[in-house]
Amino acid sequence: MASVMEIDEENNNENKGGMWDLEQKLDQPMDEEAGRLRNMYREKKFSTLLLLRLAYQSLGVVYGDLGTSPLYVYNNTFPHGIEDTEDVIGALSLIIYSLTLIPLLKYVFIVCRANDNGQGGTFALYSLLCRHAKINTIPNQHRTDEELTTYSRTTFHEHSFAAKTKRWLEAYPFRKNALLILVVVGTCMVIGDGILTPAISVLSASGGIKVDHPKMSNDVVVVVAVIILVGLFSLQHYGTDRVGWLFAPIVLLWFLLVGGIGIFNIWKYDSSVLRAFSPVYIYRYFRRGKRDGWTSLGGIMLSITGTEALFADLAHFPLSAIRLAFTVIVFPCLLLAYSGQAAYLMQNKDHVVDAFYRSIPESIYWPVFVIATLAAIVASQATISATFSIIKQALALGCFPRVKVVHTSKKFLGQIYIPDINWILMVLCIAVTAGFQNQSQIGNAYGTAVVIVMLVTTLLMTLIMLLVWHCHWAVVLLFTVLSLVVECTYFSAVLFKIDQGGWVPLVIAAAFLLIMYVWHYGTVKRYEFEMHSKVSMGWILGLGPSLGLVRVPGIGLVYTELASGVPHIFSHFITNLPAIHSVVVFVCVKYLPVYTVPEDERFLVKRIGPKNFHMFRCVARYGYKDLHKKDDDFEKKLFDNLFMFVRLDSMMDGCSDSDEYSLYGQQTQQSRDYNGNSSTTNIELSYSSMDSIAPVRCHPQGNNTFTSSGHESNHTEVDELEFLNSCRDAGVVHILGNTVVRARRESRFYKKLAIDYIYAFLRKICRENSVIFNVPHESLLNVGQIFYV
Repeated sequence: MASVMEIDEENNNENKGGMWDLEQKLDQPMDEEAGRLRNMYREKKFSTLLLLRLAYQSLGVVYGDLGTSPLYVYNNTFPHGIEDTEDVIGALSLIIYSLTLIPLLKYVFIVCRANDNGQGGTFALYSLLCRHAKINTIPNQHRTDEELTTYSRTTFHEHSFAAKTKRWLEAYPFRKNALLILVVVGTCMVIGDGILTPAISVLSASGGIKVDHPKMSNDVVVVVAVIILVGLFSLQHYGTDRVGWLFAPIVLLWFLLVGGIGIFNIWKYDSSVLRAFSPVYIYRYFRRGKRDGWTSLGGIMLSITGTEALFADLAHFPLSAIRLAFTVIVFPCLLLAYSGQAAYLMQNKDHVVDAFYRSIPESIYWPVFVIATLAAIVASQATISATFSIIKQALALGCFPRVKVVHTSKKFLGQIYIPDINWILMVLCIAVTAGFQNQSQIGNAYGTAVVIVMLVTTLLMTLIMLLVWHCHWAVVLLFTVLSLVVECTYFSAVLFKIDQGGWVPLVIAAAFLLIMYVWHYGTVKRYEFEMHSKVSMGWILGLGPSLGLVRVPGIGLVYTELASGVPHIFSHFITNLPAIHSVVVFVCVKYLPVYTVPEDERFLVKRIGPKNFHMFRCVARYGYKDLHKKDDDFEKKLFDNLFMFVRLDSMMDGCSDSDEYSLYGQQTQQSRDYNGNSSTTNIELSYSSMDSIAPVRCHPQGNNTFTSSGHESNHTEVDELEFLNSCRDAGVVHILGNTVVRARRESRFYKKLAIDYIYAFLRKICRENSVIFNVPHESLLNVGQIFYV
């Protein structure tokens, strides 16, 4: 009987023996279009009524941050007051064209198209790029991963400009690392947004109390803002599912109020502000203001804050609904709100500090104040949720220390809560609010974070347009140049305000960048060590079926980061302990650059060595939106797939294999036999290469010819299944490697600092794997080792 084994020679990545690979798929189509159909509600034709309803619901989730900008834009644009009323027209003109160029044209109609199956944000763009070029810094992918239905990607001619760009990116590790650092910088700035948005939104909304009571101390406003922030962060663990139905009506009412007040103010005070739609007033504004006019762009920049949150929160709604909501409600209402405040300031230029609240008609002042406070809370909630989401993506791609991730909704996969990050955000947000105590300095910090995120998105979009969309280089150049001209103009303006609060997001981002990059660096070094120190299969075969130890009843689940080969920790285990379990399963939980992996495609099972060794490998694959939790359901699915593999394996005896291919079984729900008759279940055996899938050819001669009904095959299958079940009943033990990473003595100072101090500290304070996997202590076995990098 043909034995199935996987031979991995030490320091050699080539497979020296046959390897049988099982991938269970329940009638899943393999082409790109079918993969996209998994997100059915995004792809189907929406009825008009459904589209309107989704557009309405998107207001509360997507546009809260962008909608609260009128609370503080004019105050930050004119921090020293208004000298000439013509400056108000110039500022309004800048706001109008900023809203048109960045949120409307760039994001809603271009950037939002670059979503990863509906997922937005910098890491979603990076995942999209990782599927089209080999730029992932942790090389743990297998060719079968590319056959996932969610692993959609486009192909291009090898002589095309896209192919040249791909080769240029893949040529040197430095370029891959530079791209990763760019993505991490954007992520750190989004985290900064998660701190600054609640601070400036809630503080600006709370400032309405002081407008009606001028003698009130500013400290009272700060205390009220801090109380609201504490309450907001304290309620995060409940999630937004229970109160999310309130968000849309609050934000819709907010937009209608600010739009209506804007119309009233234009009619009452000065309708001539509408001439600001002419861009000539922008030129006159800069000519008149010179450097002060240029630096005021930092305040104008705040009118488009929330645009990145719009992209990050894209997952919950179809793009058509988001576009409809923006063009019909958000965009016109914001233009009316800013125009109405400008009309008020034309006759009350001394009221610029509290322009929004002072422009409200007295009869509706307090209702608007309540709605403004609620809208600020909704805006803060959207940004906090976006921060949780992007940290989860960074965690999945090995760029963030292990933290506890909690799903707050059974209906929506994307609604998560990260307790550790929540309290860190709250402390930093309160520190910023209480430390600065005024909108102007927080606004300067906010503008710096937003413009850097936009620059990162522009650079990533350039690669997306080349590699994914295959746009002509001239179109890509036009988009990149226009975007960089606008955003670099804003960036140059916020640089003038670094010493006036703009340093805050830079310090926050630098701290998170250090944490994320050092963690990723340590993770890559650990993986490289594991890869280069894999145990030789020849050594294991030399030990015999008993592995040189007593095989005790039970199943040992050995957790490893390697998706192939036997980890070094296993040799450490069997040389220091007198016994090993009758069945050993190497479990690898790995994340792929896809948003999700369907349940029926999650597990890959392989046999390691001959059958009498009873050693297997199970690879559990997840997307960056999936949440892996080691529980009974996961364990049950793992064993279900293992038993299915044993059944397929027994039927595959005698089939020829090749060193170049992996065999896998594909189970389909519905198939047809040669006579055209439908059957309930069919096992299709095939081997796969990088480019083709073809049927397995079985030996026409000998006793090992493939037959699903042969007595010997069924007898072997039943025996092994009974053996596995008896071992499972005897007990399951989870074996985790507790590795300590140290820098070599001859390493340079910065490497010792990164590995021996920063990385070691992060590993000490982050969650243990046993906690992440929820492994019970009574069935946990830790195996420690030290290795030097």
